[in-house]
Amino acid sequence: MSQYDVIIIGGGPGGYNAAIRAGQLGLKVACVEGRETLGGTCLNVGCMPSKALLHASELYEMAAKDFAGLGIDVTPKLNLPQMMAQKAESVTTLTKGIEFLFKKNKVEWIKGWGRIAAPGKVAVKAADGTETVHEAKDIVIATGSVPSGLPGVTVDNKRIVDSTGALSLTEVPKSLIVIGAGVIGLELGSVWRRLGAKVTVVEYLDRITPGMDEETAKTLQRSLTKQGMEFKLGAKVTGAKTGKSGVELTFEPVAGGPAETISADYVLLAIGRRPYTEGLGLDGLGIAPDKRGVVANDHFKTGVPGVWVVGDVTSGPMLAHKAEDEAVACIELIAGKAGHVNYDVIPSVIYTFPEVAVVGRTEEELKAAGVAYKVGKFPFTANSRAKINHEAEGFVKVLADAKTDRVLGVHMIGPSVSEMIGEYAVAMEFSAASEDVARTCHPHPTRSEASKQAAMGVEGWTMQA
Repeated sequence: MSQYDVIIIGGGPGGYNAAIRAGQLGLKVACVEGRETLGGTCLNVGCMPSKALLHASELYEMAAKDFAGLGIDVTPKLNLPQMMAQKAESVTTLTKGIEFLFKKNKVEWIKGWGRIAAPGKVAVKAADGTETVHEAKDIVIATGSVPSGLPGVTVDNKRIVDSTGALSLTEVPKSLIVIGAGVIGLELGSVWRRLGAKVTVVEYLDRITPGMDEETAKTLQRSLTKQGMEFKLGAKVTGAKTGKSGVELTFEPVAGGPAETISADYVLLAIGRRPYTEGLGLDGLGIAPDKRGVVANDHFKTGVPGVWVVGDVTSGPMLAHKAEDEAVACIELIAGKAGHVNYDVIPSVIYTFPEVAVVGRTEEELKAAGVAYKVGKFPFTANSRAKINHEAEGFVKVLADAKTDRVLGVHMIGPSVSEMIGEYAVAMEFSAASEDVARTCHPHPTRSEASKQAAMGVEGWTMQA
């Protein structure tokens, strides 16, 4: 029976960051992961491969539609097998990088599926069915999440696919129906629309991207509609029937009314994800997960001494960077250090075009809480760099406390805003006022000037670029 200071169950962003940090702090650590590669959903079939296809498909569409206006005459030809091959190559490089970091930090990878047999004991079942038991003072659950299902829609990853299947289609669909207007559905729908598919998004709610700042969401929907996406909102999917050449999807208005049936080559089910807790042995520990997974206190502790939890499998936004921060903080607490995550300053991004990037509270949340706030807003149509790059869609909006001027939330939609939101995350972490950003010199001409100008707008002294 192997003895460790810490055993982590799961090798995704939460798990591998926890394992590496534990190794850095001198703990004897093992990470249990049953996949053939480390990195979890994010690295293997989520964040990374989707961004590879988003980048490639964006360049393809730019070459087809935008290059001529820049004086570059080309007629691009899609090579889908190569696009998929470069995606796979990128993923392989990243997963090998995690293996290298494990070796560098003396992390042992126990290959198999972990189950907490008792406090301090983890049973691991290998691919050949053999089971070994390992002991550790502390156990960290980091098993992540899996796609949520929908009654009446059976995923076969042939005609009805989940996010994993949508990343590996062998042909460009003539038509694709996306169930769910959240981040995953819009990103993957964007990939296939750019490559030539007619994309229809069916959403239960009467808006896209639930929880997002309403003005930003409406701007995104207008942009995606202009690009060719069709939206059917307030629609309840009641069933999907597959055939040799496609799928018939039936839905009805949530508000009541006659049902409608539409057909497509493929259907992507993307209504969200659920915590993955199957086979962990939680019942035997007396841990009863709720709909958001394994319950923990604000220091990542479950109700069982020595059992901790981080990432998608517990409450909070299902984001890889949130899992990473929790992992580091959790291990530091285990090691007797100070560990903390500020959940008010976790940014979120949608990698469509235009991109959406947000951090902090929305206008709707501030109004509901009765918080008096001021708004500074700056459009990319007035930003020099965005205009000369012909990417002037969108805006930056800053919400600041009306009394203290402290930045409460920032909402961006536009070019490369995923790379800009970090500035405001740092500002908010240090409790900055909008004036602090407004009086910080930004390089010209850059898109980042829109961040400064929006902050200037809180007090009404925006200057058009």
